[in-house]
Amino acid sequence: MSSVDVIDVLIVGGGPAGACAGALLSRAPTSKPLRVAILEPKRPSVPADGDPMDSRVVAISRASERILGAAGAWAGVRAPLIKGTGSRLCAYERMCVWHESVSAGSADALRFDAADAGEPNLGYIVESRLLQAALLDALVEGGGAVDPAQLIRLQIEEKGVRVETSRGEIQARLVIGADGARSAVRNAVGLTAESADYRETAIVANVATERPHESTAWQRFMHDGTLAFLPLADGSSSIVWSADNDRAAALLAQSTEAFADELNRASDLALGATRLLTDRNSFPLQRLTAHRYVAYRCALIGDAAHVVHPLAGQGVNLGLLDAAALAQVVTDALAAREDPGALRALRSYERWRKSEVAFIGSAIDAFDRFLSHGDGLVSQLARRGMSWVNRSQEAKRFFIGRALGVTGELPRAAQAAGGR
Repeated sequence: MSSVDVIDVLIVGGGPAGACAGALLSRAPTSKPLRVAILEPKRPSVPADGDPMDSRVVAISRASERILGAAGAWAGVRAPLIKGTGSRLCAYERMCVWHESVSAGSADALRFDAADAGEPNLGYIVESRLLQAALLDALVEGGGAVDPAQLIRLQIEEKGVRVETSRGEIQARLVIGADGARSAVRNAVGLTAESADYRETAIVANVATERPHESTAWQRFMHDGTLAFLPLADGSSSIVWSADNDRAAALLAQSTEAFADELNRASDLALGATRLLTDRNSFPLQRLTAHRYVAYRCALIGDAAHVVHPLAGQGVNLGLLDAAALAQVVTDALAAREDPGALRALRSYERWRKSEVAFIGSAIDAFDRFLSHGDGLVSQLARRGMSWVNRSQEAKRFFIGRALGVTGELPRAAQAAGGR
């Protein structure tokens, strides 16, 4: 980009949420194409055919699948191959969730099956780098730009936002902060956030298992954390082990063989013995909620606005819904000949998404508190509730709908053809 560029929308942060917002806005049905750019100094490339599966993966819901289609990125997510045999994308058709007080094969384990809801699957597991790369490619294909620059400072003015980057100055009508939990955009415009430390650490790695994963996502709640096995396209599984900090530190310090032994015990051998295929990575867990999602000519999406516990795999899905909702609000404002950076338009996005995220975040926290760490009466009732849900098709359909992301007030991009 030149030293001074004047554009419509500048997005700071090219992760899945920011890249999705950019791809959707670059394709927005406006009277003239929007000038959209993303600041992203570390643009990933699409994995080459035959590359091993990365250990950083995310779960993509049905709503997110539709959003990716509207953004022009779904074909790019599906195209790369694993070992030259098939898509790197893995659909999961079932879920098995159980508490350590019972076995995975017992009647008290909670099971969801896509067939019960008349769906082909419950979602997909995809590598984070592939998702991000496909979305950034879709942005460029739609006419947007990726600027490998870093944000230095920004100043909101009456008619726009003046942004200084490591590669020059940009002026934009609207700035979108998609730059993560430590958002520089959020801080620059004076938006505040409340955070809470879960005092847990997530450990991620890919493992081979003695028994096939059967296109099933497996999750066990324990007194000191949660362990999930997510099915991958090459037959292996990605583990996400959220453990109390002391426990996680001990696990990370162990040898590969000792860690596998601990993993076998923690999984109750639901998939048989395990073998590590990748290094172990880890990150601390926190919850974050921005008090406000918007300011004049600025909006926050994804982790810049909210961070939730990973046990339900909803973080990226919430961010993609943010992106679709904000893109819709901006497009509708332009169609009504309104300023897309005005607070009147942006506050409608904030009201829409903040209430939905608060509901989901509170539900996830309740699962973590009462199923992973609780031992009182409420925790006992929660465990019994899993058994009750397992016997109720109506309750199962409700939870499947939530997992698919097809309930609530959906952006147009997340709706099925013809709307809902």
